[in-house]
Amino acid sequence: MSDHLERGDEATEDLEQHILGEPRVFNAAELAEATGVDLDQARRLWRALGFPEHGGATAFTQSDAKALSTLVGLVDSGLIDFDLAVHLTRAVGQTMARLSDWEVSALLARVLELAREQPGAPDDDSGDRLAIGLRMIEEFSEPFEALLLYVWRRHLAAAVARTEALGAREEDLHTTRLTVGFADIVHFTALSNQLSEERIGDLVELFEARCADVVAAQRGRVIKSIGDSVLFVHEDPMAAYEIAEGIIAVIGRDSRMPDVRVGLASGLVVLRLGDVFGPPVNMAARLTAVARRNRIIIDSETAGLLPASEFETRRLPARPVRGFGIVEPVAVRRT
Repeated sequence: MSDHLERGDEATEDLEQHILGEPRVFNAAELAEATGVDLDQARRLWRALGFPEHGGATAFTQSDAKALSTLVGLVDSGLIDFDLAVHLTRAVGQTMARLSDWEVSALLARVLELAREQPGAPDDDSGDRLAIGLRMIEEFSEPFEALLLYVWRRHLAAAVARTEALGAREEDLHTTRLTVGFADIVHFTALSNQLSEERIGDLVELFEARCADVVAAQRGRVIKSIGDSVLFVHEDPMAAYEIAEGIIAVIGRDSRMPDVRVGLASGLVVLRLGDVFGPPVNMAARLTAVARRNRIIIDSETAGLLPASEFETRRLPARPVRGFGIVEPVAVRRT
């Protein structure tokens, strides 16, 4: 058993080194000395990337040293301070961690499929899977890295445009008025207990993909997906309602998919690190507990922003809403 585990650890280490493309040559203290960076700062940046500390182990490559020197060089130039460097590093780390998990999950099925297609593939095809996985990584990495850079620039341009638009209206560029939408799957916990792991994974992926398509089509923005729920925002409450209707159409009206509920709330939100915070975010999430299956519930502020000539609103009985006290949710439909 121990020999098998050791071989597994060695294979994992070989695979990681193959992907990194270079050997590990520094421990943490040596990395700090080679780059002239304070050891505590180097550790803080490493943790911000989302990686555990390695103590005195030789765990860092020349590329790690180069990246650390580049980042600290930006701080030394005065362009950013160290705290901002940590914030940016954490944002990159969290984004890339999720992207990498997503990428590996998506490629794994193809790797297994190719391994089974190998002539005379044995029952234990771990060697074939490793070889095929490495080949796919080699062939996939270069075009995917180019795609990453392209998509980052497109999103950077869009983010700058949003900030410029906010600057024309608000003194505080981190605070603006938005309509926040929260869509979630009805009784997801019970549903997940009834389905296989593969089926629930496929369901969540399809739910997120369809919601993202609807949001993008209406020029909204998905802030985050949390398995059984999606948080989105839009500057226009009418467009936010269109998104809510669209999500119900592609999820709740599909007999192969579960029912959904959508809550909408409007008001001032704080934009930080790619996320949104504030009462409308919390209210939108709370309203989903009020909504019936495949229905939209909104708050009073959103109701006041929708044109009465196009929408019919009806105040529901007042009820306690956690964090807000007694609230009158509003049912809404097109006239």
